[in-house]
Amino acid sequence: MANQVKITLVKSAVHQKPKVRNVAYGLGLGRVNSSVIRPNNDATRGAIMKIAHLVTVEEVK
Repeated sequence: MANQVKITLVKSAVHQKPKVRNVAYGLGLGRVNSSVIRPNNDATRGAIMKIAHLVTVEEVK
């Protein structure tokens, strides 16, 4: 298992519910095609599950 994951926003969070938007912005994803690298832990995985329909996830070594 990788220590970090790269999260890329592939769909806009603009017309989503406020809770979903807040999760996306909390991860640091502001615009479509923006990417962030976060640690691969339970908190990050939980946030990814909330917005799984908006993002793609890759493992980073």
